[in-house]
Amino acid sequence: MAVEIDDMDRAILRELLADGGLNAKEVGDRLGLSQPAAWRRIRRLQDTGVIRGRRIVLNRERLGFSVVVFLGVRLAVKGRLDLAAFERAVQAIPEVQLAQHVLGVYDYRLKVVARDLSDFERILRRRIMTLPGVGAVESNVMLSEEKSAPLI
Repeated sequence: MAVEIDDMDRAILRELLADGGLNAKEVGDRLGLSQPAAWRRIRRLQDTGVIRGRRIVLNRERLGFSVVVFLGVRLAVKGRLDLAAFERAVQAIPEVQLAQHVLGVYDYRLKVVARDLSDFERILRRRIMTLPGVGAVESNVMLSEEKSAPLI
């Protein structure tokens, strides 16, 4: 269910999207609000589920992960138990940064990080292809990443 937000809420969300570490005073200072007013608005956005949390974004390249590959995974069998087994198994692979159950040619879309292409090959052969129910996999190596516009 959509939540009613006004222009000030949108401005607060833009500030927090740019820097999730800002506190209510800093947000208020940037937008001309008092700290209590900013805090109340942020709290309301959290309580209504508009803000689900704040995350730290790590620089994967500085951590040694220079390759990102998006995988389309088609399961060989598609029963409820097969989906659950696949989802449990994929959770145990730290290089899988994102797993999405999708509708279309593939059943799942995975975002996998690796140190280099030979590391990705090891992950693919030893971890992805051995997951329960995997039938076919298509790999797309990310060449560059462009920032998309925020929702608000």
